[in-house]
Amino acid sequence: MKGELKNIRTYLMTGVSYMIPIVVIGGVLIALAIALSGVEAGTGANVTNPILEKMLNIGVKAFGLMVPILAGYISFGIADRPGLAPGLVGGALANEIGAGFLGGIIAGFVAGYTAKWIKSWKVHVQLRAIMPIFVIPLLTSLVVGTVMYIIGAPISSLMESMTATLKSMGTGNAVLLAVIMGAMIAFDMGGPINKVAFMFGAAMIGEGVYTIMGPVAVAICVPPIAMGVATLLNPKKYTETEKEAGKGAIAMGLIGITEGAIPFAAADPFRVIPSIVVGSSIGAAIAAIGKVGDHAPHGGPIVLPVVDNRIMFIIAVLVGVAVAALMVNILKKDVVEEKKEENDDEEISIEF
Repeated sequence: MKGELKNIRTYLMTGVSYMIPIVVIGGVLIALAIALSGVEAGTGANVTNPILEKMLNIGVKAFGLMVPILAGYISFGIADRPGLAPGLVGGALANEIGAGFLGGIIAGFVAGYTAKWIKSWKVHVQLRAIMPIFVIPLLTSLVVGTVMYIIGAPISSLMESMTATLKSMGTGNAVLLAVIMGAMIAFDMGGPINKVAFMFGAAMIGEGVYTIMGPVAVAICVPPIAMGVATLLNPKKYTETEKEAGKGAIAMGLIGITEGAIPFAAADPFRVIPSIVVGSSIGAAIAAIGKVGDHAPHGGPIVLPVVDNRIMFIIAVLVGVAVAALMVNILKKDVVEEKKEENDDEEISIEF
């Protein structure tokens, strides 16, 4: 069991290692374009300069490759070259149905294990040459495509249900609503659950209620900033690649790009996701208590010019970041210690 869990982590890290440059390219370019253009009340990020528009478009296109690359290289890690194309297809479909990076992880594992299984088939010698370039990718793509379309409908229904629940809560219990929305924002960082909370907050701006988007704006920036700060507070718990990604994550968080935390969550979901969910929820709750309002459908410190009660906004962000960063560092092990445990597991399995 331990050996299989180690393999799963290895496959995840394969996908994450190839995804990180894409996240950095997309996140930094989008952040620069928005930072140099600014955020306006009512409309949010408003990039009109032609050069900055092109910079933003490059960043958006790079971000569009993030989930397919994650899924493709998870599948590649499991099944080698025959798994790459089906994993990329599954990741693209995860994007299409709005399943986010969690959908990409599912697609990667489905594609990888399906391709690995088909590779094990005993086939006629004349078919062996075309198996890795035709049969395996084709059949695996059909399988992973079917799975992604099957989970698409439940994801859509879940989004509608969550939206209805948030609407039914109204603004009566502002703190509880903020806690729930903060958790939703952090849970899948740009995925379907995140988008429900964000779109609800943005819709309330149109109704003249800005104290819903205020806590959301805080929650949006907590995950990436917290993960970046965590790498600085205790670098022994992170790989060199993660430490570099942490710098980019801080920049993305300042501009309100939650996806900056995705590489960390994909690599270690059971420690990172609970930590950032708690941090974002607490930050959002503090913002609600302080009646923080945000007049723009965007998040992060970049929206400060259009925020009501800016001091409480800053306090909420700082507390949320501190909680998430400290919690994740308490939960995570040192990289050296983790590798030692993996090596010990390998030695035990060899002895058996």
